[in-house]
Amino acid sequence: MATSAQLMSQTPALELFSLRGKNALVTGGSRDIGAAISIASADAGASVCIAQRDTSNTATADAIHSRGGRAKTIACDLTDVHTTKNVLQEALNIMDGEIDILVNCAGILKRKECLEVTESDWDGVFNVNLKSIFFMSQAAGDHMISRKSGKIINIASMNSFVGGENHAPYSASKGGVAQLTKALSNEWARHNVQVNAIAPGYAETDM
Repeated sequence: MATSAQLMSQTPALELFSLRGKNALVTGGSRDIGAAISIASADAGASVCIAQRDTSNTATADAIHSRGGRAKTIACDLTDVHTTKNVLQEALNIMDGEIDILVNCAGILKRKECLEVTESDWDGVFNVNLKSIFFMSQAAGDHMISRKSGKIINIASMNSFVGGENHAPYSASKGGVAQLTKALSNEWARHNVQVNAIAPGYAETDM
């Protein structure tokens, strides 16, 4: 068996990250961090399905096409958790019945002091940032477990671990994402479905 050092010497570095032949579904994949993930996944060889609220915004899909990649867009409003199974099924329909990778990137943030946060504010943030991730993962996990293969990547945040200021619902929801990721990983590893999270720091985005 080749050692990791031997593999590195024999294989071009970018080949180690090849996604050729893989299908990726990226929620919130048309803007900011999600757009970067969509484009990078396509650059690595994946066929990308971009789930976005506004399908008239084709900038990210157009960027992928201009670079020789493959991308399609589907409408996705994750404020309504009941749409998650429909989103997954639509993605499966346009990607030959296979989803290899799910990236849960959709998220929102409302900047308010704690004393000003309303129940509607709280529920709105949690519905998108945490509840939708669970139910998207549940729908994708069912598909991936049946085929004994899959990758789920959740976008957490540095605020999963550092409370931050003036965005308590966001920090609480991202803390939940970190723990949910561990729970799903523990449960689904035996089925060869890996669940991980990325916790970005501050980035210049529309939020």
